[in-house]
Amino acid sequence: YAWDVNEEYLFKAMVAFAMRRYSSKTTTQISNVLLCNVTDRVSFWFVVTDSSKNMTTVPGSQVEAAIRMNRNRINSAFLLSDKTLQFLKISSTLSPPVEPSTPVWLIVFGVVLCLIVAGIVFLVFAGIQQRKKKNKESTERENLEEKGEVTKTIENGIPCETLDLKAGHINGVFAADDERFTSL
Repeated sequence: YAWDVNEEYLFKAMVAFAMRRYSSKTTTQISNVLLCNVTDRVSFWFVVTDSSKNMTTVPGSQVEAAIRMNRNRINSAFLLSDKTLQFLKISSTLSPPVEPSTPVWLIVFGVVLCLIVAGIVFLVFAGIQQRKKKNKESTERENLEEKGEVTKTIENGIPCETLDLKAGHINGVFAADDERFTSL
């Protein structure tokens, strides 16, 4: 945007505001802020005078402290940042890097530990359920054998009939072989 008389007035007002907030005095007026050597590139230096002491300048350290304290308000008034509105001899007010309350390694360690514990719990419960299932199948098979019922079982992927233990079973391969021994 173009730097004109209105922008200069706003800058003077913001500096006067900063001085009033810093020193808690209401003596600083807009007329106490003097701009000198204004260039086309919006570069200038300014002086703040003390109206109570008849045109004596306010010490630079007080002006620097006032601007440092209210820098975010000055930047906001001009819609600028510390990179675009630069005060020489006044360090920028960039916020320090954010430090998390807990170290990053501790967070990663907690996540990995939780995954390991969840995996162990899953394996334990899966083993318990598998054992219950095997026990249930074996008790069902024993009950059927006690009743003597013929059931179909699968061995090596082939369905087979189990033996009827009460009635017995004769193997047909050996039944026809009565003449195993030759007569003399």
